[in-house]
Amino acid sequence: MKDSIIKEKLFNHPIDKVWNAISKAEEISTWFIQADFKAEKGYQYTFTSEPNEKGCTTISGTVKEANPYVLVYTWIVANTEVETTVTWKLEPVVEGTKLHLEHSGISNYTGDTAIAMFESFNGGWDNCIDGLLTYLKDEVNAG
Repeated sequence: MKDSIIKEKLFNHPIDKVWNAISKAEEISTWFIQADFKAEKGYQYTFTSEPNEKGCTTISGTVKEANPYVLVYTWIVANTEVETTVTWKLEPVVEGTKLHLEHSGISNYTGDTAIAMFESFNGGWDNCIDGLLTYLKDEVNAG
């Protein structure tokens, strides 16, 4: 069983624009999930999904690192006691910004739950990055 999901994406947007999109609550809430979030070490955040047939999903955790272009926080899905870690790293490149996302610690879940959560998170992060890309394109075109 893999313990980490790793996603990389190249954005043709300035690094500060991408950083703001992943680190500011009002922007996260636009393209990802409703967020009570501050990119400040120690901040205890909450993400709350829109209601669907399964109800709402709440994710909470603590910001562990929030340096320019590196953001690390714990990730605890409601009704579980399992803590995983999400790390975002941004790097300026000629084309714009290279994003590296890692979600680690998934083996902290046990048995079949670990496999199910890995699959869920893996698809979820693909959707998340797609949402971020669309948001950034819309922001640039709107401005």
